[in-house]
Amino acid sequence: MSAPDVSPPLNGLRVAAFESRMAGPMSDLIRKHGGEPIEAPALREIPIGCNPQAIEFAKTLIAGGFDLVIFLTGVGTRYLLQEIEPEIEARTVLDALARVTVVARGPKPLAVLREWKVRVDLQVPEPNTWRDILAALDTYKSVHGLRVAVQEYGKPAPELISGLIDRGAIVTSVPVYRWALPEDTGPLRRAIREIGQNRIDVALFTSAQQVVHLLQIADEEGLGTEVRGALRDRVLVGSIGPTTSETLREQGLERHVEPEHPKMGHLVAAVARAVQKGWFESVLPGPIVPATVIDNRVESNLDLPRNRMGAFAMTERLYNSPFMKACRREPTDVTPVWLMRQAGRYMAEYRAVRSKVGFLELCHRPELACEVTVTAAERLGVDAAILFADILLILQPIGFDLEFAKGEGPIIHNPIREAKDVDRVRPLTDPEPLRYVFEAVRLIRAALKPDLPLIGFAGAPFTLACYAIEGGASRHYDTAKGFMYRDPGAWDALMSRLVDATVVYLNAQADAGAQVLQLFDSWVGNLSPDDYRRFVQPHMARLFKALRPGVPTIHFGTDTGSLLTLQRDAGGDVIGLDWRVELDRAWERLGPEVAVQGNLDPVLLLAPISELKRQVTSVLARAAGRPGHIFNLGHGILPHTPVDHVLALVDTVHSAPRHA
Repeated sequence: MSAPDVSPPLNGLRVAAFESRMAGPMSDLIRKHGGEPIEAPALREIPIGCNPQAIEFAKTLIAGGFDLVIFLTGVGTRYLLQEIEPEIEARTVLDALARVTVVARGPKPLAVLREWKVRVDLQVPEPNTWRDILAALDTYKSVHGLRVAVQEYGKPAPELISGLIDRGAIVTSVPVYRWALPEDTGPLRRAIREIGQNRIDVALFTSAQQVVHLLQIADEEGLGTEVRGALRDRVLVGSIGPTTSETLREQGLERHVEPEHPKMGHLVAAVARAVQKGWFESVLPGPIVPATVIDNRVESNLDLPRNRMGAFAMTERLYNSPFMKACRREPTDVTPVWLMRQAGRYMAEYRAVRSKVGFLELCHRPELACEVTVTAAERLGVDAAILFADILLILQPIGFDLEFAKGEGPIIHNPIREAKDVDRVRPLTDPEPLRYVFEAVRLIRAALKPDLPLIGFAGAPFTLACYAIEGGASRHYDTAKGFMYRDPGAWDALMSRLVDATVVYLNAQADAGAQVLQLFDSWVGNLSPDDYRRFVQPHMARLFKALRPGVPTIHFGTDTGSLLTLQRDAGGDVIGLDWRVELDRAWERLGPEVAVQGNLDPVLLLAPISELKRQVTSVLARAAGRPGHIFNLGHGILPHTPVDHVLALVDTVHSAPRHA
């Protein structure tokens, strides 16, 4: 089977992005959609440093002089505490915040405050403008007579302050940092020259100040007229948020794309959709042709495919790798193999990393997660890498206090025990709090061989719900199942919230560079078919339908012999089989429309190598070389497994003859 048309939507277009702090992730998003990113940071944030107004704010707050504090930005929230700390202990300030109403303008200050365990009373809904802040306050409580402090960002917020004063508030504005041009304006000046010379196809603005600085430097370069003309007549302009769009209009420019959600990923995706729908053809005479700089000259790619050959070559190699072909049930020269928990304690390289950091810290540090993921894949010679993370990480940003206690495993200190507890499960509308996971995906994808797929994953909602209710591991899941039977409405509400969060989480992993997504439902085998059908299947079906089209999915559970066809009907391109079923008979029940993964007992890796090879060969014989078999264990590698045995398993799978 030939590869489908995988030309990405931006198709080699040159995209100027003026983001600074998140320039790298923005470039990754542009590349993911097939564009060529031109990084041109247009501003930097400079802490004020010696900041008497911040110190005065802290003293007044501690003395009870404020009733309400509004935090406008994540970076500003951090800077504020940093500027206070030389004179006043941070804990004293955070304790004082517990005595006032705390308002977070958006997800970034919210994430910082939650990291500090500060209670947030009001989160402003998107798009987080000053109008939205005032509207949210009007609904929440009257500010008449209240003493309100506002953390500034870059410059004062006159509209917000005026609106608060008009409502009778007594307002104190607290400056924290100011905006300035980047120390190195070279990339910005080069981008400006290329805009003026019609070498840029798309311009992406993520803040109003970027627009101001771009045009300021364009005027300094004597290119103000050319740049404004190109942005008006030729360049597709994408803008995050109404404030940025309003600034563009004030400068006589139009924003052509403004996403529904003011996030970078939504912005790039919206621009890609506009290109696919023919935006360029509608405004320009003739077809748009991406420009390429060759030997310092600009030439049109009239005789080349619209996608960049390098990007297409990588996509094709991944697409035609044995693992990806097996996910699509296509014939392969060898049976692809990867192993659950292939980066783990059985490996000396992993233990060396873990001796220096705790488990959660390892998950939270992208460079370390990348190291253990890539090391394991390369050492074993497997056909896919799997992201190093934990299924419970998603619980932290939605309101659960998670700890990995030494010798005890995961502990949730605020489990759900009553129906009303479900109300405190927060929605994960923005994946930003889990950014460290997506950064790890990006690093891993860059470090892996170009033909080695990367698997992203999440815990399935049933397993997550059990952890959330039990408060940790369990043998019988009696507390969770009792909750499920006692209050089906509250159970469905919890599962719905977990589904919504998992969709956001997994799609963000795919956006960051994962080629396949696996759902781990490790505990679902404790349900009867009727209970699965009532309490789990509808939620799993909704989850699978909401995942990124074109990204293969693996649906894995243990002890699910009685649930396999129900799992298949819920969703998944590949169904995981554990060692409690015979692979050939299970596949017959599932039918030919799905691939299967499995299904060696992990304990067999402790057997003599001769017996291990015999059992591996038996599994392969049951698969009979049919397209769509991915060799794996029925669960994760055990900690005391000899590495030599794992290597023997992989070698046996790869050297086995194909029977079909």
